[in-house]
Amino acid sequence: MAFTFQINNDIKFKYNQDLLNKANQYRPTINYHSVNATSLGNLNKSTNSLGGYNIKKVADISELPKHSFTQDEKVILDFGDHYVGRFSMNIKKLGSPMDAPVFLKFKFAEMPVELAEDSANYRGWLSKSWIQEEYIHLDTLPTRLELPRRYSFRYLEITILGISSKWQVVFENPVVTTESSADLSKVSVPKLADSEITKIYAVGLKTLEGCMQDVFEDGPKRDQRLWLGDLRLQALANYATFKNTDLVKRCLYLFAAMPSSNGWLPADVFTKPTEIPDDTFLFDYSLFFVSILADFEKFSHEKVILNDLYDVAKKQINIALKQVSKQGELKLNDTYPVFVDWSNEFDKTTAGQAIMIYTLKQFIALARLVKDPETRFYKARLASLEEFTKQHLFDEKIGLFVSGNEREINVASQAWMVLAHVFNDQENQKLMQNTVHQLFPIKNIATPYMYHHVTQALFEANLTDEAVKLMKSYWGKMVQLGADTFWEAFNPEKPEYSPYGSSLLTSYCHAWSCTPVYLIEKYLLKNN
Repeated sequence: MAFTFQINNDIKFKYNQDLLNKANQYRPTINYHSVNATSLGNLNKSTNSLGGYNIKKVADISELPKHSFTQDEKVILDFGDHYVGRFSMNIKKLGSPMDAPVFLKFKFAEMPVELAEDSANYRGWLSKSWIQEEYIHLDTLPTRLELPRRYSFRYLEITILGISSKWQVVFENPVVTTESSADLSKVSVPKLADSEITKIYAVGLKTLEGCMQDVFEDGPKRDQRLWLGDLRLQALANYATFKNTDLVKRCLYLFAAMPSSNGWLPADVFTKPTEIPDDTFLFDYSLFFVSILADFEKFSHEKVILNDLYDVAKKQINIALKQVSKQGELKLNDTYPVFVDWSNEFDKTTAGQAIMIYTLKQFIALARLVKDPETRFYKARLASLEEFTKQHLFDEKIGLFVSGNEREINVASQAWMVLAHVFNDQENQKLMQNTVHQLFPIKNIATPYMYHHVTQALFEANLTDEAVKLMKSYWGKMVQLGADTFWEAFNPEKPEYSPYGSSLLTSYCHAWSCTPVYLIEKYLLKNN
């Protein structure tokens, strides 16, 4: 259950400096706050926590300067919540003159289970350079150590790897200087009658805050870049909470400014040391540029952005329609794969067809706004897509959509067809009732990204109780296992699952998992 790297060294990119300049006009102000560690702890086995570990408090942080440490000793600092930022602390010696350097290891962790793993044993397919560990020699004490990198963590384990037997080391005033373009003080968690849903909202809000940096990052611990699929969900969550429209504008302009020579938008972009498009391309992610632009226009009604970027959105639709037959069948290929979800254990053809319909409908709404003379052409293409879908992809006997040559039945197909509103409301409700009856509990899916779409499909089908139940069993289960922020991947049947074979590489604060704030605001709060 994993995705694979794309390497497209032969792809050339076109840079639109005017759009890049506009992206930089919306570069956000980063907010900084100093947060002190709250307590000292020990790694403790716990059957109720992720991976079987939690941190048990042993003392208040005020006790830290009273302890001195020598060879092979360690201390775990707990900051009380998840933070994204830079670490610093005072370090001094106690005893005889400093006759040798001190050699320290710093291990940052979002979840306690990370402290239980030895990075030397990691053999996964992602680079181990992402592991949040630092090895440092200090020749002179006392000093104020300021680590240069940004970390995403709640816990910090410090180990003394080398020190003279003549003296000890003392640690004081451990601080994280947090970084985010979001400001939690300006957003409050709504008061809901259901305390579990309230907690899910709060954790989702904290997740979004950690991922709102210079751009909407997919994860502050790992990747630390802007992905189109994540951006669509982050923007929706942002409209429900922080309402930072400038950050959405910046991200839209960045993608629009760096297409490939054939017009494809990159699935992700880097912003350091300068703006760089990745050589990864995904069929549905490119189409989601249309969705992000349409959602932004619906929320803000800022026609300047629409006028600047409409042609880029139209290009993505035109490219995608080249893969649609005259009869309305989407024909996917390996050179421009559809993502849908990390899992490769299900057929994605029908979900891809639904995403084509979903984004084309949004594009037609934009085309009407700008009075595009070709709007009728796109409406005709939509009609053929929907007709093919109803005639050839829906199995009336079982009441579900099938996918691929083997006519596979999977939950992604049903969810995306409901979101695309191929059927009317009554038919959508019946479709999701059949989905719950025949395809729940969900199998072969381990990402909040796909769980979001299934949950939203339940809400859209007016199956509110079932949607809330799924939200609680998925995001609520993460909270029960100790989540301060929501995770990149989670399989309720196998909570320890990691796409990379190690918790050390899994992102436990990840953009596409923040969407309960959007779902709760859209479907629960507005209905109260």
